[in-house]
Amino acid sequence: MASRIPQFNQQVLYDTTPLPDSIPKVKELGASSAPLMSAAYFIGARCRDYNDDFMQCKNENPGKGEFECLKEGRRVTRCARSVIADINKSCLEEFRKHWTCLEDNNQQLWQCRPAEWKLNKCVFENLGLKKEIPDQPPNVTPVHLRKQMIYAHWPIPRSAEPFVPPTQTGDSNKAPAAASSSS
Repeated sequence: MASRIPQFNQQVLYDTTPLPDSIPKVKELGASSAPLMSAAYFIGARCRDYNDDFMQCKNENPGKGEFECLKEGRRVTRCARSVIADINKSCLEEFRKHWTCLEDNNQQLWQCRPAEWKLNKCVFENLGLKKEIPDQPPNVTPVHLRKQMIYAHWPIPRSAEPFVPPTQTGDSNKAPAAASSSS
């Protein structure tokens, strides 16, 4: 039998065993699902190398990767904390509006596109991070840049324009935006 006594609080087990000293200490994010979903693409953009290291470690240690890869997991958490902190410093108002919209709309991204576009613009201008969907075909408009959402509860206002970072824009994407703003 184990020498420690588990402590139960309503159906939740709190394991009081301290982690080994070889595992670096890190504070948890302390964010709910809506802020994490709002910042997910920016976390993925900045923390890609740490995420890749963590997933490689888990693939190399099947069945025991949770313990073997705690160090890599802590690096991912530390990186994600830095992204959330930077977004809070630079774009707190836009960030709060977007994740509040997500929380109020059952985490449905298509309900919150105008707030998302403002957040994407702020994060790109202040932190240099942009939202890119992995493996997106080059000839298809990414879902987060579409002006019409099929299942949205209300239409996107005509005055709202998606933010397209300069490096992501091709000549074909630039012409319709310029034409629609001039008319």
